[in-house]
Amino acid sequence: MIGELLPREVRAVEASVDPPEAALFPAERAVITRAVEKRRREFTTVRHCARAALAGLGVAPAPILPGERGAPTWPDGVVGSMTHCAGYRAAAVARAREIAAVGIDAEPNEPLPDGVLDAIARDDERPALDAAAPAAVCWDRLLFSAKESVYKAWFPLTRTWLDFHDATVRLEADGTFRAYLHVDGPVDGFAGRWRVAGGLVLTAIATPR
Repeated sequence: MIGELLPREVRAVEASVDPPEAALFPAERAVITRAVEKRRREFTTVRHCARAALAGLGVAPAPILPGERGAPTWPDGVVGSMTHCAGYRAAAVARAREIAAVGIDAEPNEPLPDGVLDAIARDDERPALDAAAPAAVCWDRLLFSAKESVYKAWFPLTRTWLDFHDATVRLEADGTFRAYLHVDGPVDGFAGRWRVAGGLVLTAIATPR
C-alpha cells in the first residue's frame, strides 16, 4: 500500500505479519536486548522489510542501527524511512543521488487520544480539520501521520529537531498534502501523498534530488 504513494525511484516493502524468517544482525540484537516482545517483533520485522527494499536497489544486507534521535542509519548512498504500528510494518529506500529525503508513516485510522490534537495542531490548521467532511478518514490522525512523515524527511537533511508546530500541513481531499516549514533549513516545505486502506492511515514523502 505504501509503495503506491511513492515514485518509481523508491523501493518499498511492507508486512502485515511478523515473518518467522525475519532475523537481526548481532549489532541490532544488542540494541533491543532488554526490549519487550512487542518492540522486538516490530524492530525485527521492519528491518526485514528494509533489507528487502535495499535488495531492490542492489544493496547487500547490512545492520540498520538506530542513530541520533532513533533515526535509522542507512548504508552509504541510501536514504530511507521506516514505520510500524499494530499489524503493519514498512520501509522505503532510494538512492541518495536520485531522492534527497524519504519520510513514511502508518497509523491506525482512529481518532487521536484526547489532548493529542491540541499538542500537534497549529491554530491555522484547525479550521480545515473542523470543516472536513466526516467520512471514512480520521482527519486528526491523518494530520498527525503527515507531520510524522515530515519529521522523518526533515531530520536526515538537517540533523535538527522539528516540532509539530514548526510545520503547517494542508491536507487535500485528492490524497495529497503540503507541509510549509516555519524554521530555516535546506527546504521550505515538503509535498506528500496519503491514503486510507486496511484500517490504516498512510502518508509518504519523497523529495527529488
